[in-house]
Amino acid sequence: MTDGATDMLGQPTKLESMVPKLDFVFQSRVTFKPTITLGDLGGMGVRMMIGIQGGDFEGPSIRGKILPGGAEWPLIRQDGVGIVDARYTLETDDGVLINVRNTGYRHGPPETMARLNARKEVDPEEYYLRTYTVFEAPVGRYDWLSRHVFIGIAERQPEVLFLRYYVLR
Repeated sequence: MTDGATDMLGQPTKLESMVPKLDFVFQSRVTFKPTITLGDLGGMGVRMMIGIQGGDFEGPSIRGKILPGGAEWPLIRQDGVGIVDARYTLETDDGVLINVRNTGYRHGPPETMARLNARKEVDPEEYYLRTYTVFEAPVGRYDWLSRHVFIGIAERQPEVLFLRYYVLR
């Protein structure tokens, strides 16, 4: 269903065959400080603050530690969907600092989310926790992180968050 004006604009020639592919980059383990609940701010939902204590990460071509001092500021909307908003810094084993900004969504049945928020053991197949990530890396060995789109899948355990990052090709 096209009209004459749309037909004049043309059609893509390669877009249909450009199916995205995912390549594993690294897995991280993030440890947290206790959650601080800030409350319902402006009627948008309940905002929390969760300080990052540290952690580590490792993949085929990158590894290191997660520096303490970053945080996540999740917002739990009125519909129960959690919006991920985290910023922290990686330090590679060769001393390069890389900033991470994770945004995404976390949701599941109310009883599952209550257990997860209470830091109970929850099967990760019972909830959805996915991120899209922006890395800020200096020019050099890891600058490829600053030029690609990344997604993450996550599993929250009582004392640690595991994230697996994939580059979208």
